[in-house]
Amino acid sequence: MPDPVLLDLGTGTGQVPRALLPVLHRPVRIDLVDVNESMLEAARAALEPVRGACTVDVFSGAAHTFAPAAPGLAPTLITCCRSFHWMSRPEVLSMADRVAAPHAVVEIMGGGSLWTHKADWTAALRELIQTYLGEDRRAGTRSTYAGPGRSYGDDLAGSAFKQVTEHSFPVARAWRPQDVLGYLRTTSFARRALFADRHDEFEAAALQLLQDHARGGVLKEDAVFTVLLARRPGGDA
Repeated sequence: MPDPVLLDLGTGTGQVPRALLPVLHRPVRIDLVDVNESMLEAARAALEPVRGACTVDVFSGAAHTFAPAAPGLAPTLITCCRSFHWMSRPEVLSMADRVAAPHAVVEIMGGGSLWTHKADWTAALRELIQTYLGEDRRAGTRSTYAGPGRSYGDDLAGSAFKQVTEHSFPVARAWRPQDVLGYLRTTSFARRALFADRHDEFEAAALQLLQDHARGGVLKEDAVFTVLLARRPGGDA
């Protein structure tokens, strides 16, 4: 089995590759893909400790337009977290089929969001956001959120990677109020641009709300993290 080459789509600040490093066996290359160049720089910085031991490269653009930098660098693991919802999923999976090694695994994962999580503090936070932005969940500056037309499992089953297994993991998260504000800035429903000149006002109100709900300075979230692992039929594990 060759040493792994990781391709992380919609990498954001690089949380997925950072989490995978302890379990990857001598990665020789990590490709980070995102449309946001500032996030790519943050992801590259987050992976600075492994540079030298492996090559870390960035690709700025839509996930489905990715192409390996050179022959022989076919990814053996392609990962994508919550950003898969916003991608052209059939095109992304078609790209994956073009570039991936024969035995490659595609991993789609996610654990919901604070918008949908059911807790007193998330309900209060959602209501505060709605007082600024309206009842509908925003999806960037031009649209509102709509759920996927079909499940990610169905997307995978309709692709070359139709051999799919699903794994669910309970996750207990502890948020500090400031961490929640940082998270909101990365979301499509509460990022800075949506609030125009009222963003500082919103963050001050949100911070006070979160501090009022925190117990011992901590806000708790009990979530379920779902991982879909997909291979081409007959592909090795």
